[in-house]
Amino acid sequence: MEQINTIELRDPDIYPDAAVLKGVLGTSYGAYEALLELYDAMGLEWEWKYYKDGKAWLCKVQRKKKTIVWMSAWEGYMQATIYIHDKDIEKLKSLGLRQEEKERIVSTKKVGRSLPCMFEIRDREVLKDIEKVALFKISLQ
Repeated sequence: MEQINTIELRDPDIYPDAAVLKGVLGTSYGAYEALLELYDAMGLEWEWKYYKDGKAWLCKVQRKKKTIVWMSAWEGYMQATIYIHDKDIEKLKSLGLRQEEKERIVSTKKVGRSLPCMFEIRDREVLKDIEKVALFKISLQ
């Protein structure tokens, strides 16, 4: 999946609180809140942090000390990325994802030995697929 938009939240002095995120995400903010509720229900912890190497705020979602999801804010949507090791890609394909998401994921260029499963959170429709991939990643521990 190619990025045409640019990542938001570049100022290290402006923490991405609810007001800031509502301004960036617009109408997709409700879907972002629903995603955080999903993470909470799954027993995942999330934290926003400014990363100097990427020069942006990212949200790291973890189970114990294992990173499950990385999130970044883009104009009009939140992007959630789950990295799956290339040895597990065939199993990933059998998770019952929506066809459009499955096609987007398998056509994404690998990063090293991992496949980034990128989801654009614009509405709640994509949350079931994110949950499936996140639970799959957790099961690989």
